[in-house]
Amino acid sequence: MRIVSLLPAATEIVALLGATDHLVGITHECDYPDIVGSRARVTKSAIPDTHDPGAIDAAVRAQHGQGLALFSLDEKRIRALHPDVMLTQAQCDVCAVRETDVRALASRLAPEPRVITLGGTSLDGISADIRAVAQAIGVDDEADELLAGLHDRVRHVHEVLKAAQAPRPRVALVEWTDPVYVAGHWGPEQIRRAGGIDVLGTAGTHSVPVGMDDLRAANPDMVLFAPCGYGVKAAAAEAERCLALPAWSWLAGRQVWALDANGLTSRPGPRVVDGIEAMACVFNPSCFSPIDARHAVRVQ
Repeated sequence: MRIVSLLPAATEIVALLGATDHLVGITHECDYPDIVGSRARVTKSAIPDTHDPGAIDAAVRAQHGQGLALFSLDEKRIRALHPDVMLTQAQCDVCAVRETDVRALASRLAPEPRVITLGGTSLDGISADIRAVAQAIGVDDEADELLAGLHDRVRHVHEVLKAAQAPRPRVALVEWTDPVYVAGHWGPEQIRRAGGIDVLGTAGTHSVPVGMDDLRAANPDMVLFAPCGYGVKAAAAEAERCLALPAWSWLAGRQVWALDANGLTSRPGPRVVDGIEAMACVFNPSCFSPIDARHAVRVQ
């Protein structure tokens, strides 16, 4: 079995299913776990290498306006890898290679590899994606074990919070800052299972832009900055930049945190449970061990 993963979350799923040895190609963004770093990189991005959210948004809009893809495939390298399975997604053209481009490339290969499309927009959907990958590569038992472990961890968080009768803070999960987006998809579910109340996001739907007046009127007790694809340091820097702007002055007196969005909230893979655990530590720190600074840091 030779697997080419065209989505960082899919790469993580393959690795946590114990099938890393079968992984021959990955994206330019795949960075977890460390062992995948030796695999061939088969994608390239047209998005500028910057953490300036406005510049990134402008570049994305410009590419879309010209009908151009944000990510390209290295067909020559993929052809040389002779994949049996290619893993892709159909959820977000800003996040990864377009499914249509992957299927078109696969049709030109001989023998034609099987294309598995992931599309989970909820925690249950992510679990279904894990099972779909496991079935495609023949590791169903490993999927059972992985999913049981993830379920147990989420249940543990729930039981600890229930036993402590922990308060439920009102939370806004900011997925982008210029323009401002609040997280949809699995983000509101993560907040709920971590013991919080999402003030604006809707589970299972696309993330949506919000006006600053609406965000302020939602009256969150705390705001989590988790710009899509940002690590914790970049998220903290962006949160600090925003806090210095007059438009965000209403955050005075409220808790502000920066999350490792790249690992905990952006990717629809097994580490969404790490995100739930990290949020639980933020929402009710007296109930859990101190949060790992690699996962989240308090900015205000």
